[in-house]
Amino acid sequence: MLKRGCLLSSTMEKIVAKLLVGNWKMNGVKLALQEADLIAAAAKTALGQSIQLAICPPATLLARLSEATAGTGLLTGAQDCHAKASGAHTGDISAAMVKDAGGHFVIVGHSERRADHGESSEMVRNKAQAALEAGLVPIVCVGETRAEREAGQAEAIVLSQVEGSVPETFPDGGLVIAYEPVWAIGTGLVPSAADVLAMHQAVHESLVSRFGAKGASIQILYGGSVNGQNAGDLLHLAHVDGALVGGASLTADGFLKILHAIQE
Repeated sequence: MLKRGCLLSSTMEKIVAKLLVGNWKMNGVKLALQEADLIAAAAKTALGQSIQLAICPPATLLARLSEATAGTGLLTGAQDCHAKASGAHTGDISAAMVKDAGGHFVIVGHSERRADHGESSEMVRNKAQAALEAGLVPIVCVGETRAEREAGQAEAIVLSQVEGSVPETFPDGGLVIAYEPVWAIGTGLVPSAADVLAMHQAVHESLVSRFGAKGASIQILYGGSVNGQNAGDLLHLAHVDGALVGGASLTADGFLKILHAIQE
C-alpha cells in the first residue's frame, strides 16, 4: 500500500502513480536482458499498486528489450534522441527511431549529456519537443552541481533549467521531470529529505504557475544514488513521484529493492 506524501503543497495536490525508471547508461550487452526479464516479472504486480516500472537501456538493446518484455507492463525508453527527425547526424538516433524500437520514454537533458556534450536547456527543450511529436514521453532532467548548491544557487539553477527545458505544450501525462543533483549521481551522496522535499516543492509550484492544472499533474522524479536503503524515505515525500535510478537498476535485485521499499 502506498503511503501518502507528507507536507503536501497547498498550491495544488496531484494524484499520480509512482514511476521507477532504470537508466542503464553505457552498460549492458544482451546478457543484461536476463535482468530485465526478472524486473518485468514484477511489473504487473506493481501496476496493481499504481507503480509503473520502466528501463532505458543502451540504444543497442532497446528493440530487443521492448520485444522481450512486451505485454508484461514493463515500459522501455531511450537515453537520448536528436532534435531533428532525420538527416546527416552520424551516431545519433531520432525520436521516431526510439518509437519504432518500442520505446515509450526518452531521457533528455541528463547532467552527463549537459556536461559531456555541452547541451544547453534550449537544446534539451528541442529534443523534448521532438520526443513529443514522435509520441514519446520525454523525461526532462534538471539538477545543480555541488558548487552551485554550496553557493546557495541550487533552486535558482534548477528552476531556470525547468523553465528553459520544458516545451510550452504537451499532452496530459505526456511529460516527466527528473530532479538529479549532479553531485549525488553515482557518488553515494544523497541530499537530506528536507532538501529533496524543498526542491520538488519548488519545481512543482513553478510548473503549476506556468501550466496550471496540467503542471500539477507532471510527475517529478528524484535521481541520484537511489537504492533500496534510502528509497523508502525519499519516495514517500510530497511531490516525489518516483525515481530515475542509475547503478541500482543494473540488476533486478537492486531495482526491485527500491520497488519493495515503496510498496511497504
